[in-house]
Amino acid sequence: MDQGNTSRVTEFVLHGLSGPRELQLFYFIFFTLLYLSTVVGNLLIVLTVLSEPALHTPMYFLLSNLSFIDACLSTFATPKMIVDFLMEQKTISFEGCMAQIFFQHTFAGGEMMLLMAMAYDRYVAICRPLHYAAIMSIRKCIGLVVGSWLIGVLHSVSQFVFIVNLSFCGPNHVDNFFCDLLLVIKLACTDIYILEVLMLSYSDIMSISSFLLLLISYTVILVTVRRRTSAGMAKARATLTAHVTVVTLFFGPCIFIYVWPFNNFPVNKLLSVFYTVFTPLLNPLIYTLRNKEVISAMQKLRR
Repeated sequence: MDQGNTSRVTEFVLHGLSGPRELQLFYFIFFTLLYLSTVVGNLLIVLTVLSEPALHTPMYFLLSNLSFIDACLSTFATPKMIVDFLMEQKTISFEGCMAQIFFQHTFAGGEMMLLMAMAYDRYVAICRPLHYAAIMSIRKCIGLVVGSWLIGVLHSVSQFVFIVNLSFCGPNHVDNFFCDLLLVIKLACTDIYILEVLMLSYSDIMSISSFLLLLISYTVILVTVRRRTSAGMAKARATLTAHVTVVTLFFGPCIFIYVWPFNNFPVNKLLSVFYTVFTPLLNPLIYTLRNKEVISAMQKLRR
């Protein structure tokens, strides 16, 4: 396409959760309450772990970092979606759209690696309990968290450098409430079929391989736990159940969206809402409702 006769797109139109004015107001109230609950709940876990010496262990250190990244994951797009419920024209600038893409993949990639770090922590605690303190040192925990963030940033940059240099000259309508990478690259004025296949293959390999590795590690842990009947192993089973639930909720929508990327199913928008709004809220609930140590620490913090 002759770029001299085309104008560069400066903004995108977001087709989020549409409906009549009354429904938009309901969405505004509902998602505002959800977002505030998500941020407050996750930051409360971070504050609880920091303030309670009994929780200064590798497991809770990783859990507090997961809560922090969940608060970030719910923030990259949800506030914009909430504001758009009050707007007639739901638009976002080109720079804002690129920022959403960058932060989405940074936080998602970081959480993916952090969940693997938490699985490794549980593996060492259950399968090698006598060496747990030596293996999961403070330096190791900090390295796992820093490594998770670095991999998240590298994952985002590896895709961002391609899309930010694409030419966008119209149309500029995105059928979602945020700038999803799969939808935005389809709006490029150039032929991006090969690039699209490469980017999707990379995302598929990263998400599916991480999910399979987590399932394998949890299977090994479950086999180990099954051979033991002590009270400590009962606690390990409860903790492991929470981990498996969170992993399934996080990877399930991601894998579904990326496995069928070329078909814009109506359920994809619903999965995007679940992935960015509900999952970060469910994580603190899953990890705290069945964890007496965290609940006790929260009660002490409240007093």
